[in-house]
Amino acid sequence: MTPQPAPFRSFGRRATLKEMHITPMNPKANPPTVSASQSQSHSRLLAHLMALMVSAIWATTFVCSKELLVYYSPAQVMFMRFVIAYFVLWLLRPRPLPWQGRGELTFLLLGILGGTLYFFTENTALKHTFAANVSIIVAMAPILTSILAHFFTRDEKLHTTVWVGFAVAMSGVVLVVLNGALVLKLSPVGDLLAFLAAASWACYSVLIKRLSGRVDSTLLARRVILYGAVTSVPLLAARGELSIDFTPLAQPKPLFCILFLAVLGSAVCFAVWNVVIDRLGVVHANNYIYLQPFITIVASHFLLGEPMSWTAIVGALLIIGGVIISGRQKRPQ
Repeated sequence: MTPQPAPFRSFGRRATLKEMHITPMNPKANPPTVSASQSQSHSRLLAHLMALMVSAIWATTFVCSKELLVYYSPAQVMFMRFVIAYFVLWLLRPRPLPWQGRGELTFLLLGILGGTLYFFTENTALKHTFAANVSIIVAMAPILTSILAHFFTRDEKLHTTVWVGFAVAMSGVVLVVLNGALVLKLSPVGDLLAFLAAASWACYSVLIKRLSGRVDSTLLARRVILYGAVTSVPLLAARGELSIDFTPLAQPKPLFCILFLAVLGSAVCFAVWNVVIDRLGVVHANNYIYLQPFITIVASHFLLGEPMSWTAIVGALLIIGGVIISGRQKRPQ
């Protein structure tokens, strides 16, 4: 039996072609028909489309979460979606990821930052403050990501266009979230939790950047989701929520919602997002998070009958403009 190459070698270097059992192409024997620049352009265009798809799915997960929170606590919803997502990823890629020794601590931290801590603080914030506050504060994740990336990555430094894009996009986010209302009320506890959620996602994004392109995106997502499920168990125990009643899932609507959250919102999106970060960089990828409040309002309008004002539409145009401005930042060659 031919031994399979290890999908992950170390956190310090990229695996060589020889280590991955890949035979380099002979450019003379197989002359390329597409230039390297064209190929890179097509790859980035596809990555932008994938980022838009992931943002759209993540934005609509709020609708499903709202339905499930009628029957379950935030921690229970989080645990169920992670467990289902883990097994879905096993079906998609039935291949083990070897134990990484001390490297497992990085996976554990990713599971906490991008899974348990992020979802728990965001959902808990909704109990202490208004949804508008949470949406606006969590939408600050891209600029927090840019600041962290400036100090902890070598190729994604802050640029003037990032700040201009942030200002334009956040103006749009405020208009979208207020959706015609004129007052935004403050709630210190809930707002602080929402900011913690944004900071948690920013830390996750910068850390996952170190592994993107080095670890298979599906295997990486599966290990992160595993630790997200494992670290949610202490939360369930502390809150006395270990006993989960699965009876509501016999109904079509709750069943569809949990499967949507697990299969698309977690399994597919986490794996695809790893590819997006590898191709676009963590800063450009996270700019698409600005779009999520507007997509959520559109989904709520058509699925739940909630109102949508012209203010939200103007805000959406500002968000798109902000994303485009931020995306004009030059990347090192």
